[in-house]
Amino acid sequence: MELIKVSARSRSTAVAGAIAGVIREQGYAEVQAIGASAVNQAVKATAIARGYLQEDGIAIACIPVFTEVSIQGLERTAVKLVVWTVAKESLPERLVALFEAERRAQDASSDVMSMDELES
Repeated sequence: MELIKVSARSRSTAVAGAIAGVIREQGYAEVQAIGASAVNQAVKATAIARGYLQEDGIAIACIPVFTEVSIQGLERTAVKLVVWTVAKESLPERLVALFEAERRAQDASSDVMSMDELES
């Protein structure tokens, strides 16, 4: 199992693509970050990956855990985001409603952009 390591300078969209790719292949991914800025990028990437996967009908869940890692002989505490696929039927109704509202808003936004393009 491949560990996706995220730094403060990681592009969240690139990490999201990596998460989505691993989830599509294996159904499970681990994302590791050390430091507040890196954890921020990892969380954003996971949210973006959820959107990518939702387009393919794949739902995911995520749990953050602390883990100890050794870097150049020093012990550091990292945050690991454990991400896996879940059956859509197992999601709470409120969460499904939130996802559907988000999708409708994105569809409406796409329609507005299309109308703007037609008027150009």
